[in-house]
Amino acid sequence: MSKASDYRVIVGIDFGTTYSGFAYSHKKPPNEIFTHTDWQEYAGRFKTPTVLLYDDDLKSVQSWGFSALAKRPKRKKVIDKKPVELFKLHLGKIANKPSLPNGLDYKKAITDYLHEFGKVVISKIKDCWPNIDFFTQVLLVFTVPAEFDDNAISIMRECIFKAGLLKNQLARNLKFITEPEAAAIHCMKSLKEHNLSVGANFMIVDCGGGTVDLTTRQLLEGEMLSEITERSGDYCGGSFVDQEFLKFLERKVGANAISQVRENHYCQLQFMVQEFIRMVKMKFTGEPSDFEDTELELDEICPVIKQYCKGEYFDKMEEVDWSIILKFDDVKKMFDPIVERIIKLIDSQLHLSNNNCSALLMVGGFSESKYLQSRIRQKFSSKFKIISIPPQPVIAIIKGAVEYGLREEVVSTRVLKWTYGTDVARKWREGDPIDKRLNDGRIIAFERLAKRGTQISVNDKVYQSFISYDSTQRRMGLDLYVTPQDDAKFCDESHVKTLGKWSIELPDSKNDDDRSILFTMIFGNVEIDVTAYNSGTEDMFETKFELDM
Repeated sequence: MSKASDYRVIVGIDFGTTYSGFAYSHKKPPNEIFTHTDWQEYAGRFKTPTVLLYDDDLKSVQSWGFSALAKRPKRKKVIDKKPVELFKLHLGKIANKPSLPNGLDYKKAITDYLHEFGKVVISKIKDCWPNIDFFTQVLLVFTVPAEFDDNAISIMRECIFKAGLLKNQLARNLKFITEPEAAAIHCMKSLKEHNLSVGANFMIVDCGGGTVDLTTRQLLEGEMLSEITERSGDYCGGSFVDQEFLKFLERKVGANAISQVRENHYCQLQFMVQEFIRMVKMKFTGEPSDFEDTELELDEICPVIKQYCKGEYFDKMEEVDWSIILKFDDVKKMFDPIVERIIKLIDSQLHLSNNNCSALLMVGGFSESKYLQSRIRQKFSSKFKIISIPPQPVIAIIKGAVEYGLREEVVSTRVLKWTYGTDVARKWREGDPIDKRLNDGRIIAFERLAKRGTQISVNDKVYQSFISYDSTQRRMGLDLYVTPQDDAKFCDESHVKTLGKWSIELPDSKNDDDRSILFTMIFGNVEIDVTAYNSGTEDMFETKFELDM
């Protein structure tokens, strides 16, 4: 098993909703961090699109990243392949998940993408350090949205293993860090430039393609960070502006036309969105004086649209020669619903810190939007002394992940986002549900192990001890439950979910001490760490995590 002292190289990986990238550094000083910028035929880009193109049977990947993006459509081409994108959103609790081709599971898409992406990572590390053993001497630090729950992180671990980046699924050389926390670590240098002193609170707003994640941190002595509020986030990243653009098109050509193009000619739909991003979205500042009406020739960028546009929609588009003019108010209406949700998130996070926050730092690709920046400054300039966008905000998270791997102790405390508990048998009491009473007069209840909203050290341990008095019992397990509420009475309440089951082998012994198991849980890390110790035999057991889906 790899120990921290075995790691010679740190790789930070940002597997994003719309774009992905990685950075790396050797642990030997000066710890210079390099960001990979050589993506297929595209050099000088920090990230590559999180896009796949499969063969007709959805068995093998034909292309990925930039090479899988849609090209300008040809009029003679009637049927095209469908790139697969936005599949990361299936890991989150989002109401309208993007559709995937029939027969393609989102976990397969994630695994396939990470397999192709991982080949680039492994090749780069081998090129830089030929004698490195990638599976034992390289620490991988994956960033995840603040909104990801423990199930989502467990699925990520499974996909990373199946993609060929780990020697085994429980490998210790994989760690997770939330995206806003990684950004906070990287932004500590910016705090020095703004003369923020020890004890100052600052907020990170990570605006990505799919999610917007927030965390409020306190700067401690020795360049360390403490989390002082529950991290928060929502699905209101930059790609949702693209969805508003498609809704705008639906009002022009009909919802059915867009649906048919999405289903049968996805490349043309994707190319249309790319043109909107290039010509309009990236340039929009929110100032009318900066804006010029933009003409989109639909018959050029999406030739098949004509065959699906019917009735009044067809007649109106014929009148304007299949040209759509995007005016200032049209574009502003695409941004505003998304921007308002981000502002609401900041407001709520500020409330959690009792309005005691000195600085707001914006990172992530969508943070480069001039309109988003201006709206946030307009709304919060009186609440924060400093509102800043650090240099190269799009790679702040990747670099922060590497910096965390180089010095994990930089994070001192975290605030629990959920309440954790287990099931215990206790004596039935008056007022307990009669139907839950067991034959022996006991009842199975929820016992809280860690409460949401609690600030804990990253190394705080929670202990739970069990003894088996049945000498024939060969396994002992611990069921772990999670709830967004502060507590629960029973494990079958609607808000309580089974997180997982840890199971370990018991020795073949009649000695009670040999059959006593001490479970130790650490909730202060992004990924829950559980070990089991037999006090009689002094054996340490590797626990098996069985994800309960």
